[in-house]
Amino acid sequence: MYKCSLERMSDKIKTFSQFGDAGHGGITRYSLSPEAKMARAEFIKRMKAIGAEIEYDDLANIYATLPGTDPNAKRIIAGSHCDSVKNGGNYDGILGVMSAMEALETIADQKIPHKHPMTAYIMTNEEGSLYPPAMMVSGILCNDYLPPELAKNFKYEDMMAVPAMEEHEGSEKTFGEALEKSGYKGDKANRMSPETCLCNFEAHIEQGPILEDNDKEIGVVDCVLGMFNYSLIFTGFAAHAGTFPMNKRHDALYAASQALCYLHDEVDKLGRPELVYTTGEIYCHPCVHTVIPDRVEFSLDVRHTDPAVLQQVMDIVKEISTKKWAGCDCEIRENWVRDTVEWNKDLVSYVQEAADETGVSNMPIHSGAGHDSQFINYMIPSTMIFVQTKDGLSHCEPEYAKPEHCTDGATVLLNAMLKADERFEG
Repeated sequence: MYKCSLERMSDKIKTFSQFGDAGHGGITRYSLSPEAKMARAEFIKRMKAIGAEIEYDDLANIYATLPGTDPNAKRIIAGSHCDSVKNGGNYDGILGVMSAMEALETIADQKIPHKHPMTAYIMTNEEGSLYPPAMMVSGILCNDYLPPELAKNFKYEDMMAVPAMEEHEGSEKTFGEALEKSGYKGDKANRMSPETCLCNFEAHIEQGPILEDNDKEIGVVDCVLGMFNYSLIFTGFAAHAGTFPMNKRHDALYAASQALCYLHDEVDKLGRPELVYTTGEIYCHPCVHTVIPDRVEFSLDVRHTDPAVLQQVMDIVKEISTKKWAGCDCEIRENWVRDTVEWNKDLVSYVQEAADETGVSNMPIHSGAGHDSQFINYMIPSTMIFVQTKDGLSHCEPEYAKPEHCTDGATVLLNAMLKADERFEG
């Protein structure tokens, strides 16, 4: 078994954290921004230094490839994204890029024999922070392979026209303009594809507390949870806050609060501690302190592996929409639905073997968050590796993973890739 370098990994973590440094221990590094271009340039510099061939595709994805002994063999690829959310951390996404880099650097440094070309990649615009939606480019890239209900949300022409969410230094008005002016737009023929790629690995921080709670460094990921995201909209009527009697009101905010509490009570009765559900967005109209709200909308994000459990929650949501709440009507609207994505079982087994054989503490785990690899998996067999996250914090500046754990994650990635090189047939 081969081991990666703690010194090299620590240096990469320190170096990449400078690109978009927000001044509080984290970064703001929007896709195709000047900060992201600095990270891309560093990736290219380090990969060229080990003799990797650099290619760009038409979506500004970057591929760095070390050739194998078989010139006709398909590539084994590994990577993630280098963009971040606003005031995010130094590990989400970029750890997968650094881990893939470290795997290739170790292969080059130790002259490890391998049949298949080994490729590290950077995927463009995973976060969608400046140009939404999240996982935009992997959605375009894999569009022909996605289920229709997903594919419709990532049509190339629509994504090119997506406007920037805010003004940011060096940003363009639309994603298409940013792509054209990025300096990284290459040939469509260079895209990863089933014709050129054998399998895909993505290392990532866990973004939750489960590994830390169980004193494990590495998570052997078996799937990405299925989910649905709905909006619940409550409609009453507006009136003056000081003059309209309480018993005549149809207060949409009061209605929404009643329904939300009822929802929590009923879902908790299902007795599923592994089920997670969240209301993260609330819109109140007219949002004036002297006016009774006439329209309130809140989101509901629900995640679980079992579609039957998701359906149980959906039944509760649909029941809510049939009732009056504080005299208000309730309407529900589907925003997003996805099935559980199961990783390739052979690739999962290689990760498990690599972790066990290198002596890295590990456990099986699900991914609650979405990642580019869940779309890639529809096109190219894929799997993921999780690295312990301190206090479970992610998408925020305190996000942290120990360099030793990051290095062990890269070691597991490297040895899993080498197992795929010897045994995987697709």
